[in-house]
Amino acid sequence: MAVISPQLQQRLGSPLKIGSVEVNSRVLQSPLSGVTDLVFRRLVRRYATESMMYTEMVHASQLKYLRELPKVMEVDPLEKPISIQLFDCRPEFLAQAAQRAVAEGADTVDINMGCPVNKITKNGGGSALLRDPETAEAIVRSVVKAVEVPVTVKTRIGWTDHEINAVEFAQRMEDAGAQMLTLHGRTRDQGYNGSARWEWIKRVKDVLSIPVIANGDILSVDAAVRCLEETGADGVMCSRGTLGYPFLVGEIDYFLKTGQLLPPTTPVQLLECAKEHLQGLWHYKGERGIYQSRKHMAWYAKGFPGAGELRKKLSRIETVDQGVELIENAIAKLQPSAVIRQPLAVSR
Repeated sequence: MAVISPQLQQRLGSPLKIGSVEVNSRVLQSPLSGVTDLVFRRLVRRYATESMMYTEMVHASQLKYLRELPKVMEVDPLEKPISIQLFDCRPEFLAQAAQRAVAEGADTVDINMGCPVNKITKNGGGSALLRDPETAEAIVRSVVKAVEVPVTVKTRIGWTDHEINAVEFAQRMEDAGAQMLTLHGRTRDQGYNGSARWEWIKRVKDVLSIPVIANGDILSVDAAVRCLEETGADGVMCSRGTLGYPFLVGEIDYFLKTGQLLPPTTPVQLLECAKEHLQGLWHYKGERGIYQSRKHMAWYAKGFPGAGELRKKLSRIETVDQGVELIENAIAKLQPSAVIRQPLAVSR
């Protein structure tokens, strides 16, 4: 059972200040490649009306050669606050891309310096910048000079256990002009395995004057509260905990503001959300949206009776009608009062 101390509630009671931007929530939705498109963000936004949302990663250099703005960078004028995340290793490309991001409505521009995927790091982007702090610093300075909105950085604690340089790296990002730093408490070598090491987030928070956002293992309200208590971070960013569960950001935000838990989400509510997500992807992306929806539907189909069989069927859907029929049949078999088996809280 999550409990928020009066000290924590008071500390987080004011808006999150990211340079000139104020955000009335200390809970952020992480940028997730192939996930945080406009359809997904709208679902998260419904339950977290004041939280900062992030687009999927945008390859800065690709924008230079594309005539039409890709959907990955498309934002709704009403979905405020919104940040567009960019990645590359060339300061000049990132500066140009940042200007385009602002023109599209970004309230802040985030530079990805934490992605562990090989196809990103082998070209010097993502977490590879942890090994090249001079270039990382040059990137931030270049982007800060190019745009008037706040520039932020998302990174990891280091490349390997033998190359943890989070504190020094974070200080350089602040000195270069970053207005907020989000720190995932794992190394690049860890990927998404093992536990996030929140103690490194605390060490970074202790030396920076800009806001520090904790990322990694924020899978529940309880985990979010314990992370904030242990690290002293200015907020938390939810990532994998929102896959198939767009309610999480709003649940944490509500608890931090009120000290009260929202009623548990039922399997029926979860599947109704899955159906809406499926239909949204169809309307937004057509046939491509159906293929993309398969992974989302698999994430939704967990934690209730019959979920395993439903997951198998949803992972093979070819049409929106097929998916809707499967979901509605599953809903008809569920008890309205049933509850979802929640993921285990992160142990410390």
